[in-house]
Amino acid sequence: MVVALDGTVLTVAQPTLRRDLGASFSQVQWTTTGYLVAVAGLLVFAGRLGDRWGHRRVFALGMLGFGAVSAGIALAPDIGWVIGLRVVQGVFGALLQPATLGMLRAAYPPERLRTPIAVRTASIGVAAAAGPVVGGALATAFGWRSVFLLTVVPTLVFGLLALGAGIRRGREDGRDRDLPRPADAVPLDLPGALLLAVALACLVHALVILPGVTWSAPVALLAGAAFVRHERRTSSPLLPPEVMGSRAVGGALGVLVLASAALNGGLLTCVYVLQDDLGLTPLHSALLSLPLAVLLVAAAPASAVLLRRSGARATVAGGTALLAAGLLVLAAAASAPVALCAGFALVGAGFGTVMVAATHVVVRQAPAESAGVAGGLQQTAMNVGPVLGVAAATVLMGLGAARSPLVALACVAAAALPLCRALPGGPPAVPPAPPSGTPAGGSDATHTDHGAERGPHRRSLRDHEV
Repeated sequence: MVVALDGTVLTVAQPTLRRDLGASFSQVQWTTTGYLVAVAGLLVFAGRLGDRWGHRRVFALGMLGFGAVSAGIALAPDIGWVIGLRVVQGVFGALLQPATLGMLRAAYPPERLRTPIAVRTASIGVAAAAGPVVGGALATAFGWRSVFLLTVVPTLVFGLLALGAGIRRGREDGRDRDLPRPADAVPLDLPGALLLAVALACLVHALVILPGVTWSAPVALLAGAAFVRHERRTSSPLLPPEVMGSRAVGGALGVLVLASAALNGGLLTCVYVLQDDLGLTPLHSALLSLPLAVLLVAAAPASAVLLRRSGARATVAGGTALLAAGLLVLAAAASAPVALCAGFALVGAGFGTVMVAATHVVVRQAPAESAGVAGGLQQTAMNVGPVLGVAAATVLMGLGAARSPLVALACVAAAALPLCRALPGGPPAVPPAPPSGTPAGGSDATHTDHGAERGPHRRSLRDHEV
């Protein structure tokens, strides 16, 4: 919620920031671009740090650093300081995001991951919906600096709670319970981490400045090729074979990239369609798009139920189809409010379903000792996809009719359907009756983990309690 809220409130406050600091449009854009480049380049390595040192510790460090830098940005004297501190904030954001999924994977048995992932997704949806309203109110009443103070108290509270819990449990058990293996048993692969960071950071930079061409595009290709070559030759790769060798994980990551690209590119297009073509005010446009946020939040718990009953393949495919259909409805709708609201509702329901189900596959299929890497890959997909979608929408809006990007992005969403074949499918099998005295646990047909789950597990919400 903190990360999603930070991004959305800043978007609304950027015009005020530009006026107060006398900055150019390009400089203001770098307050977002710098953050995205830092996050995208470090997510996977940050996840590996969590696998090695404990996800709770890394989460605490990320939270406390994120809040401290937010306070620093609120005191920044000029735009240069804002950009530099946003890059630093991206480093701490990269630390805390994979750790959230790593902590869930370590704290919950595999068959109970659906509900906590759904709650996590719903929280992101609530923050994304509330961000523009909260950011607009704060920027109007108190100026742009107030939006950066918004996250200081929550990050301080949650960071200290996580740090205190880690110290307490470390004293009880000798080490954190979210650390599945001794630290020296989890290799970091620093050369691979550096190559991947350069490749991803340059890729995001190249996408952000499209349709322009710069040095970052060829550097991204060279660094990516060098990273692949290095991973094939090293004895301790950054991306473990048990994660990258999984067809299900690869398919889920591909779906997340395409779905998030379609969503974010579609939203950018709709902003211009509603305000420039239809002449609506920003407030009217926001009200018309409100069904997207509402259905995204509502789809999260529903997805947990669908995962249990129908499996990941059918759930993700259905959500992808809804997302594509919603974009087509928005492309075909003229100015009828009902049609526009229906299109936004379909987009929200589809993306919410895809995000929960595909994230569940990534986290569920990864071994507990590589949960941080899996979380980093999931977050990387969720960062690269939006940048790709916005870049595609920007290029397409400059080439054709205002609504043509929506049709193209619907095709992008539909292109994810073949990837769904790699996901676990089929309704869950009814498990045999457990021996007397052994509690029964729910499972998916292809999501059953026959190995012993490492570490103790507290009671969590079962799927029927969603």
